[in-house]
Amino acid sequence: MAHPTIDSTFYRTAADAAAAPAEQLAYVVAFDRAAQKHDAMTVIDVDPTSDGYGRVVGWTDVPGYGGELHHFGWNACSSALKHEGHDMQGLERRYLLVPGLRTSDIHVFDTQPDPRDPTLIKTIAAKSLSQIAGYSRPHTLHCGPDGVFLTCLGGPEGNDDGPGGIALLDHATFDVLRAWETDRGPQHFHYDAWWHLNQNVLISSEWGSPSMIENGIVPELLLGQKYGHSIHFWDLAKGVHVQRVDLGAQHQMALEVRPSHDPEATWGFVGVVISTEDLSGSVWRWFRDEHQWRAEKVITIPAEPADPDLLPPALKPFAAVPPLITDIDLSVDDRFLYVSCWGTGEMKQFDVSDPANPKQLASVRLGGIVDRAPHPAMPDMPLAGGPQMVEVSRDGKRVYFTNSLYGAWDDQFYPDGVGAWMAKLDADPGGGLSIDENFFPHGEEFRGLRVHQIRLQGGDASSDSYCYS
Repeated sequence: MAHPTIDSTFYRTAADAAAAPAEQLAYVVAFDRAAQKHDAMTVIDVDPTSDGYGRVVGWTDVPGYGGELHHFGWNACSSALKHEGHDMQGLERRYLLVPGLRTSDIHVFDTQPDPRDPTLIKTIAAKSLSQIAGYSRPHTLHCGPDGVFLTCLGGPEGNDDGPGGIALLDHATFDVLRAWETDRGPQHFHYDAWWHLNQNVLISSEWGSPSMIENGIVPELLLGQKYGHSIHFWDLAKGVHVQRVDLGAQHQMALEVRPSHDPEATWGFVGVVISTEDLSGSVWRWFRDEHQWRAEKVITIPAEPADPDLLPPALKPFAAVPPLITDIDLSVDDRFLYVSCWGTGEMKQFDVSDPANPKQLASVRLGGIVDRAPHPAMPDMPLAGGPQMVEVSRDGKRVYFTNSLYGAWDDQFYPDGVGAWMAKLDADPGGGLSIDENFFPHGEEFRGLRVHQIRLQGGDASSDSYCYS
């Protein structure tokens, strides 16, 4: 039997991914905080030679209201090559699986035949996720060799506060198969998960249970150090918990995990939102030390003093703006780390060629709780929100980000509203960032909705795992 054609966007190596044709479209989820309009999948033209550059060129509503589309991902990606030589069932990077964080429904969009007009073909009901996998509040998707791994913040219906965990979905039929874990160990809170694929290691992180996050950050829980502050290491093939690494209770909310794209590496980064000691944010490097996993803080970003009159109620007593590190992204060549400081309105670029000793190379400011730094395209328009969900192109030359974190948290830290905007930075190959003045979809272009995660056509820096060096 002939082997099915392998999708041209499944890349054997990180270098192959970087050398492939550049993205022409970006997919961005949009949601209505008031739950009066449908959430939507939007399509942004990111081809600088196009007449529609920097504009919304596609829009597909989802049924119902109040889902709050959040993180999403492809049904299949380069990790499928882990099965090269076997029947991959004609898998292709075609479908986007998009959970509603508040409703727990999962929407499946077909990006073919017209990538500018994704079609909603299926919705997986929250009840299926609950009954089959025992989870709710789906958060982050990663396409793996055995299926789609879907992290979930909550437990089954009736026990929303968990424990959370990972559901496994079929990447061809999208059916919920089962809970991935066979021995969950001590992990209760959940957030993100990714892996060192060739090392048979999955890494997961912690935010908080749904009741701790859905109405905004709870100051008493934060100051009581009750949010997640650990990362976990698992046997990927068996679903067995191997080791917990506690970053320290003061380091509240260990969120995005970004493993090296080198399939032989055993290190990566995790971002921590805030320290209860001094309101700083931090980035930690994990690494394998013989037979044990360890983590060390490699980046600290301090809070910035501020006039209390300019601060939202939650921050007035501290007279400072925390950076609030809410996303990080590692370039495909493992050379640059991008750190979103949503509170101060800053996107930072670090050289992580030596991952144990990052060096800041550049910084750009847009928005921010106090600064409200404008975009050069609209220099007289103060911006609310700040760099949040960040996505880096496969060749590392373009950095995209949006400004909304999570509806209730937006309202808490930006009580006068965050609006909606998306920005693009051009990254110098030797280090350095500049704002693309011609790229600034914002405001009514998003029809009154807020925007969150970005996925790039053909894959991006946080979508794929590579199987070959």
